[in-house]
Amino acid sequence: MTISHSLENGIAEVVMCNPPVNALDVAGWFELANLVRSLGANPEVRVVVLAAEGRGFNAGVDIKEMQRTPGFEALIGANRGCYAAFAAVYECEVPVIAAVHGYCLGGGIGLVGNADVIIASRDATFGLPEVDRGALGAATHLARLVPQHKMRAMVYTSETATAEELFRYGSVLRVVERESLREAAREVAAKIASKSPTVIRAAKQSLNGIDLMDVKRSYRFEQGFTFELNLSGVADEARNAFVDKRDAKFSK
Repeated sequence: MTISHSLENGIAEVVMCNPPVNALDVAGWFELANLVRSLGANPEVRVVVLAAEGRGFNAGVDIKEMQRTPGFEALIGANRGCYAAFAAVYECEVPVIAAVHGYCLGGGIGLVGNADVIIASRDATFGLPEVDRGALGAATHLARLVPQHKMRAMVYTSETATAEELFRYGSVLRVVERESLREAAREVAAKIASKSPTVIRAAKQSLNGIDLMDVKRSYRFEQGFTFELNLSGVADEARNAFVDKRDAKFSK
């Protein structure tokens, strides 16, 4: 797995690359969290662009790691890692621009929903397949991307929304062709980087301060139900079915 970064003209670019689907393992989530926080604390950084290589932006947690690890260690690690990464994006001292292509699922929604600005390629889709995996979480962040009833329908059905839909809702700033995605994100980043860094950092803190939702507490509440589902045994069957590439068989 590779999470790389570069810095030029005040613009830090963080790129996730973890084939085949950009699902991050426990260590990867913490690595991403630490990197985003360190870049935000760097006075040379004025804005962060979060992007990815490969087929899609992010497919969430590494379910295979979870299933091959005895006990609940990987589950707890994934939950803590996601919590840390989502919080790092939200609390980053400078604005974070998410450049999203292909699929953005599960943990990807947590990252993008906590970003300040979203640029998406025309092929981007957004969704929470958590119900199909016997888990819950990141509805907090999906609710920042789509209206309330749309969010509920997406959670219950595991269906996705397109970049064009999110553009109409106002959560995606621009929809561009895939080959232009990173350039479009850097264009917006350059506009932000041209402003007073002192003012921009104050603006980020100010906007977080007037947010209507405490995203950290709300997401932590959701995570509690994931632990309940694991204790009930439902989640294991859902994850095993996913790894085995078969339909889950639920007795309850």
